[in-house]
Amino acid sequence: MEFFEQLTRFLVQCQTENLKTSHFPGKLEGLKIKISFGKGNLARVPWIAFLAPGQHISNGIYPFYLFYKNQQLLVLAFGVSETLSPEIPWQQSGAETISSYFKRNGLGRPARYGGSFVFRVYEAADLEKQQVEADLQEMLGIYKATLAGSMPGAPQFDYRAFHRMALECGLQIDPELVLRFAAALIAKPFVILTGLSGAGKTRLAHAFAQWICEREDQVCLVPVGADWTNREPLLGFPNALEPGQYMKPESGVVDLLVSAEINADKPYFLILDEMNLSHVERYFADFLSAMESGEPIRLHNDAAGVVPPRIRISSNLFMIGTVNIDETTYMFSPKVLDRASVIEFSISKEEMHAFLKSGRKPDPGNLIGNGAHVAETFVTLAGNSVPESPVRAQLTDELLALFEILKPAGAEFGYRSAAEIQRFAGVIDHLGARWPVQKVMDAALMQKLLPKIYGSRRKLEPVLKALGKRCLANPDLLDDYLAGKKDLSGSEAVHYPAALEKIRRIYRNLIDHGFASFAEA
Repeated sequence: MEFFEQLTRFLVQCQTENLKTSHFPGKLEGLKIKISFGKGNLARVPWIAFLAPGQHISNGIYPFYLFYKNQQLLVLAFGVSETLSPEIPWQQSGAETISSYFKRNGLGRPARYGGSFVFRVYEAADLEKQQVEADLQEMLGIYKATLAGSMPGAPQFDYRAFHRMALECGLQIDPELVLRFAAALIAKPFVILTGLSGAGKTRLAHAFAQWICEREDQVCLVPVGADWTNREPLLGFPNALEPGQYMKPESGVVDLLVSAEINADKPYFLILDEMNLSHVERYFADFLSAMESGEPIRLHNDAAGVVPPRIRISSNLFMIGTVNIDETTYMFSPKVLDRASVIEFSISKEEMHAFLKSGRKPDPGNLIGNGAHVAETFVTLAGNSVPESPVRAQLTDELLALFEILKPAGAEFGYRSAAEIQRFAGVIDHLGARWPVQKVMDAALMQKLLPKIYGSRRKLEPVLKALGKRCLANPDLLDDYLAGKKDLSGSEAVHYPAALEKIRRIYRNLIDHGFASFAEA
């Protein structure tokens, strides 16, 4: 989806007396495009609207570009018909009207459309293509979710609703990170959050669980101990001194698993904080095996016990581990990484600035239960198949190429990872994000493929360079980039920016220490 060129043509024509619109495309992503520079006379506020079937300028809702000539401002708005009140309301939270925005910023009164709601505001002379395209993509996703939620049936899960509520509660979370997190959970309900200590890994996991669950007992946050050498801290053990008695752990995990199996339409969350303080395989092996096989975990042999003798990892149980990397922690084995999506946290300068400027202490209290009305839809989506991604064929070609690159390092992926990447792409599209294949592949590299990279310089250097070249439109730029002689940030020459930056960091560790892995201390 690319609309930036049409938008710039629209703004150029706004400065003329030309009222014709036939040279503009008529559709975008299945939506009708309607453009107006005025009827007979020049409009004070030219506009572009994107209309779904059944929605009209005079009666409906629609994403709306409005160009305010006097202020030289372009507004992307939640459009609302002025002639007749729309039957379907927008599902936006906290958005202000255009009239309110103008007043707050000393811009006077808007010439028209003051009752529509602001989504983004741009200086017309200073548009940035990547930001404009991303904003339009997000807006069209909101539009799709709003119209879907208006139809009969259960309310639809919308990750943007959580993100908006989180921002209102003072939580600084990037919307794309929220999307990747939610899509990864739906694609495979085991996600590992890694990265900088204090970046908000546990906070995101706990906040999302609180938001979508209606009761506190649906969430179990367990700090992992450095002394965990077996499954007992999570699953307990039979009391050898008193036959028939089962000692449940204080963590509450057994009760969580039992409740999840009974209430299959509700989501349950097991959050393991600092998951790698102990060897994961020692205390989590039963979970990893049951997750793949579908077989129950055996707890004891007494059929008359209060605790069931076997317990299943049901499809409505979502497991999230948080990870800090330092000299006190352990690395994950390929067995663990192959069964999870790994999402790395980092903090940009802009995010830190927004946090420092806000001066607000996060208060997630208002999140609790706020998204419970979409919980059943979330569980259903996680347990069912999703439509194929529109980029499936391109993704298949790219995965085959990457398979050949990773094989020499022993980091090639199996059928499970390939299927989960394809499912992740389908979920992303189903949630309304409409990512191009490059963006899907960038996320897949970061979440499923690069985390298994580790080894010596002799083993990894050729593989990292081959992967780095695959990330670039011009492979000849790689050596200068890895050496720090060329800055490619924001460059259109980069296919997979996040993966390329990660490869650079792994490569620097490899050169400095002779050994490297995805995890960085």
